[in-house]
Amino acid sequence: MINIIREAAFGSINSVYSIAIIIIPIMIALQILKDFKVLDKITQPFNFLAKIFKTSNESVLPLLVGLIFGLSYGAGVIIQTAKEGNLTKRDLTLITVFLVACHAVFEDTLIFVAVGANGFILLGTRIIAAFILTYVLSKRIPMGDLSELNQVDSN
Repeated sequence: MINIIREAAFGSINSVYSIAIIIIPIMIALQILKDFKVLDKITQPFNFLAKIFKTSNESVLPLLVGLIFGLSYGAGVIIQTAKEGNLTKRDLTLITVFLVACHAVFEDTLIFVAVGANGFILLGTRIIAAFILTYVLSKRIPMGDLSELNQVDSN
């Protein structure tokens, strides 16, 4: 029993460490890029997503990070952006819905291509499903008023 507890504890610590050595440098790099306004230039071409889903432009960065790096690593950016008060609960809900359907597009696609799947069909289906699902939901969730902008609880 002690061996199981010890292995579980060390396994958990190892997992947290593995995620931390990736997330911490990403968060530092993103903060530096944000301070020098580079992120604005990177995310600007994707602001059409915010218009389509009727979310704030601040929702584009966490969406892109989750799309590219996946949910585990994207969660750090999503949480940080929410704590900064830049996202409404509606924004967070729509980001989450999109990323549930379509995240880590490079990694997942390459893994499935390696075992014989058609990458174009897989990637296309995931992106189309994510767009449709998020778009339909964006029409069903009320926009709310602008006073909700900073409604996300930072605790």
